[in-house]
Amino acid sequence: MRATPTAGNTSAVILADHTTLRVGGPAARFVVCETEGALIENVREADGAGDDVLVLGSGSNVVVSDDGFAGVVAHVAHTGVSFERKADQVVVRVAAGERWDDVVVAAVAEGLAGIECLSGIPGLTGATPIQNVGAYGAEISDVLAGVRAYDRVTQAVVLLDRSACQLGYRTSALKGTRRYVVLGIEISLTPSKESAPVRYTELAAALDVELGETAPVGDVRHAVLGLRAKKGMLIDPADPDSVSAGSFFTNPVLPASAVPAGAPSWPLPSGPDGLAKVPAAWLIEQAGFHRGFGDGPVGLSSKHTLAIVNRGGATSSEILALARAIRDGVQAKFGVRLEPEPVLVGLAL
Repeated sequence: MRATPTAGNTSAVILADHTTLRVGGPAARFVVCETEGALIENVREADGAGDDVLVLGSGSNVVVSDDGFAGVVAHVAHTGVSFERKADQVVVRVAAGERWDDVVVAAVAEGLAGIECLSGIPGLTGATPIQNVGAYGAEISDVLAGVRAYDRVTQAVVLLDRSACQLGYRTSALKGTRRYVVLGIEISLTPSKESAPVRYTELAAALDVELGETAPVGDVRHAVLGLRAKKGMLIDPADPDSVSAGSFFTNPVLPASAVPAGAPSWPLPSGPDGLAKVPAAWLIEQAGFHRGFGDGPVGLSSKHTLAIVNRGGATSSEILALARAIRDGVQAKFGVRLEPEPVLVGLAL
């Protein structure tokens, strides 16, 4: 089934209208792929024609150039969720175009534990394994069983198991490669009214439990949504601080010996010993970039220094200018180079 453009004149589709940061120029061609087959067909056709392809979900983790995108933008819009009981687990199969938070809602309603801490994360399901999304002590890697993808090299649909995805802190084998287009994922959840053990201090305090204890999955979801709202990390038309791409920088992972003096840090839950994760927000604040920093159309969120916000009418060039200033300021003070978390399209930091 062939996907159709959102309008007769595809060049009129402005990508700022399809990203949460509200920046980005026109797409040369924009197609809405309402079925898995349509997504595959349009990517295959573009590859055959030698056109660049941008696979776009909700646009919540992307910064697009003011010049737009000269190739084909394939907007993922196919949906579907199914549940299958296997032994003491439930396998949930989710199409890439499902809103991720709707999946969390469905899991909680079904009495399934494992993704309640990932409540409120904007974006579609297909993006979750690419970035190994995580929050409040949980990551998609905790529950991911496999990824269904279109292999642009072999032109075949493949199933990638968890090990093949090479999941790490905000990264995977799917990130930064043009080879695979995620079609859907499988996650394995536990039938339980109680959550997975709470592993994040702020969340434990909000729930009034000790670290490592559990809480009702619905209570965990409610607490996470509350914490995210306080930080402007929920998409809310009434909150100008939510006009962002979420956290703009990842927390740097450093040898324990290289952690700046006075900086909070915690060991990585997995990976090589001797490495520690340092909050990028602390580094940014200590380098002189406070909440609400910046004049004009671009600035830092008034609620959280990790979010760069579009206050209205900003360009991607202005967004990147502030990001560079923050990156360079942190590096000058601490010798630590921050890396961007969003995907930069037609841009370089």
